[in-house]
Amino acid sequence: MLKRCGIAVCLLCVSFSLHAQAPVADMHLHYKWTQQDVTSPAEAIALLDQHNIVMGVVIGTPAQLALQLQALAPARIVPIFSPYREGGDWYRWAYEDATVTRARAALSSGQYRGIGELHVIGGFAPAFDKAIVLKQLLALGNEFDVPVMIHTEFSRPDFMLSVCEAFPDTRIVWAHSGALLEPADVDSVLSRCGNVSGGLGARDPWRFVNNPLTDEAGMLLPAWKALLLKYPGRFMTGSDPVWPVDQLDRWDEADSGWQELGRFWSFHRRWLAQLPPAVARKIGCENAVVLFAPSSSLSCD
Repeated sequence: MLKRCGIAVCLLCVSFSLHAQAPVADMHLHYKWTQQDVTSPAEAIALLDQHNIVMGVVIGTPAQLALQLQALAPARIVPIFSPYREGGDWYRWAYEDATVTRARAALSSGQYRGIGELHVIGGFAPAFDKAIVLKQLLALGNEFDVPVMIHTEFSRPDFMLSVCEAFPDTRIVWAHSGALLEPADVDSVLSRCGNVSGGLGARDPWRFVNNPLTDEAGMLLPAWKALLLKYPGRFMTGSDPVWPVDQLDRWDEADSGWQELGRFWSFHRRWLAQLPPAVARKIGCENAVVLFAPSSSLSCD
């Protein structure tokens, strides 16, 4: 028994070493006003180089900060429009008509290739039937043919099911794949809504700690592995480099999330290495490139 376990561990180590610096696409990057003091645009691009991240979907706070990164790496950086300008906007956006006006102007400019990340948190967000601003943004996503990234935090998948069934022609990126939800709940959404892709950013040992992808040894939990194998074309991976996470956008402490990029991607690369190579390639890179940059020459080789 011990011999068999030792062989399995060795095979996993070999697999991980082969995947350690395989090209990846990060579908969930932030570049915020609280990060500028510790990470310049040039330093951010250098970190992408260091970790072999061939494409990055960047959410700027405010939105135009993402354009600073794109100016340095136009083929690699995909800016998406964020309605957030300062910390409290993560809940205010859903109640302000101006959010839609600004989003339309941003998409009309041709500078942004998506909308998000839109936080819809229980206790802060309106119920779906009253979520007028969210519905208008989803309609904009369809009109401009760009993905809309939504972060839900509820104990059930009902809100996302309402969203994706009401807007079947809008491509929806489900940030963190429901954050708090178990694989069966995620499956219930993916099986009913072909327009939803699941993001896996922050599903790591340091953020959504009570809803892990892996066990303490870094092995994919069986239910998650089965789900990833069931939908190899529907999941994407990202770092969500926000740190520390206990209090976001502090006035007295810079966000050093970009300095944690290596740690976050080392974790993701370890579980990706436990999947068949073709599946790992899709989830780690290809799916994000196809969704966010289908006409680009970016390569996952």
